[in-house]
Amino acid sequence: MKGQKTLSIAPILEFILPVVLVCVWWFASSNSASFYFPPLKEILITFQESWLSQRFMQDLVPSLLRLFAGFAVAVVVGVSAGMLFGLRRSLNEVVSAVLDFLRSMPPVALIPLAILIFGIGASMKVFVIAFGALWPILLNTIDGVRGTDAQLIDVAKSFRLSRYERLTKIILPAASPQIFTGLRASLSISVIMMVVSEMLASTDGIGFAILQAQRSFAIKEMWAGIIVLGIVGYLLNVLFILIERKVMHWHVNMRGLGNAVSS
Repeated sequence: MKGQKTLSIAPILEFILPVVLVCVWWFASSNSASFYFPPLKEILITFQESWLSQRFMQDLVPSLLRLFAGFAVAVVVGVSAGMLFGLRRSLNEVVSAVLDFLRSMPPVALIPLAILIFGIGASMKVFVIAFGALWPILLNTIDGVRGTDAQLIDVAKSFRLSRYERLTKIILPAASPQIFTGLRASLSISVIMMVVSEMLASTDGIGFAILQAQRSFAIKEMWAGIIVLGIVGYLLNVLFILIERKVMHWHVNMRGLGNAVSS
């Protein structure tokens, strides 16, 4: 009963601080005459007039499509390559120097090269997002596969499970907690790279809209774009948590059982 009460009030506690901060911002800026820090009321009016109408399809939707495309590419490549390198230690040793060189390279530094190769269209932004989001997924997958209990694999071999069955029933489930850790980190990086790529070379998108508003001194529009970006990041994180709980329900239950035992 105590655990159920804690879970029931958790969503309420989560929103207390944001509501307090919004109220503080509202009242602190209500009489603001600063050009750079307009009242929150005026920012929200601009948000409603712009981002809930023409900018929704013009800037928000293209950004989200590029974000999901780049993140999906990073997931497919990162998990596939991570499983391969984790299982084949000799292969990982061969490519480790190249991987270390590539992952130490800031993704932003590749934007000029990506523009030369792909232009300023969606392909360039998807490439930059995928490149930046790839490494946490890849490295966490490798570590997760290598951390699989050897006794489980020996038991699977003793029951004569095929390689595919060992991979899907033993190794992948054992590595999935670390894989999801990498996915969550990569999702944040994807949002960052989406905004940066749109600010440096784009004709639409959230980052483009924020930068254009700043350049034209449309400060209310700039603040509205920043709020949109924060909302998008928060909703993506909530969506990811829901998916993780659905896919990793067994792991969540095990953690809950472990906490109950330790307390």
